Amino acid sequence: MNKAKQKAQAGTMQLPNKKVDTIRKEKRKVEFSWYVFLLPSLIGILLFMVYPIVESFRLSFFQSNGTIENFIGLKNFQLVLTSSTFWNTVWNTFFIAFFQIAITIPLGFIFASMINSVRRGQNFFKVIYFLPNVTSIVAAAMIFQFVLHPEMGVVNYALDSIGLPTFKWFSSPSTSKWGVILLAVWHWLGFVIIICLANLQAISSEMYEAARIDGASKIQQWLFITIPNMSGTFAFLLITGWIGGLQRFNEVYVLGGPNGSPARSIQTMGAFIYERGFTGFEFGIASAATYIMFIIILLFTFINLKVSKMNL
Repeated sequence: MNKAKQKAQAGTMQLPNKKVDTIRKEKRKVEFSWYVFLLPSLIGILLFMVYPIVESFRLSFFQSNGTIENFIGLKNFQLVLTSSTFWNTVWNTFFIAFFQIAITIPLGFIFASMINSVRRGQNFFKVIYFLPNVTSIVAAAMIFQFVLHPEMGVVNYALDSIGLPTFKWFSSPSTSKWGVILLAVWHWLGFVIIICLANLQAISSEMYEAARIDGASKIQQWLFITIPNMSGTFAFLLITGWIGGLQRFNEVYVLGGPNGSPARSIQTMGAFIYERGFTGFEFGIASAATYIMFIIILLFTFINLKVSKMNL
């Protein structure tokens, strides 16, 4: 009888443990099913992101035309760093990015402040200004070829009608960069306006009310309340603007081809990499240039972050 009781008690003690084990198994099945759903994305990341990064790093140490490879160590990096063409593309890239940022951020902030002061129709202005940003940059570049055409372009027609000198824009090395800058400002301005407007509407109205009570004018409120509270947004736009500007490729390829015509005046680092890799089939040099561009962007982003933190 005692043994039978002990067996019965042991059976009742084991029931909860079996239930726990069953629950754990079901939970593991559910977790495993989530990993199955994630598997296609993980495979895509490995194939189209991780593998190209690793492969381009390997190719940077080889002389390669896609089929024949020869290990040459750091010679590709030496060839890129001593190439006057490459440093010309670095200058072009920084020149266009600098003036794009220097024009767009102040202009976008001013427009955002004007829209924020409007009581009705804010959504209409948001849509109108943001439309260029959702337009394909390739389509925008093709349109700008007609807008800035030296003879039939709208801009030159407007300048000539008011007695100002006209320009050859994309036909002359001295003005081609400014044509790209105009396109970049037009395309990026809407994004800057939306970001600035979001921050402007997040500033507490109590601060403005206290300033009005103290007798501060609208300009003083804008200078001493609005602008200081926008410092984080300005830092974000500055960093993202430089990162995007240093990777510029699409519009300059449409406007000037892989060699940045006329006379390589608008060839950027991205276009240089494309030209060497997919036009000259010098994949080793293109890979080395890619990692040099990555280091330049990384260093410049780090400097921007440090400067931005000092000003915040």
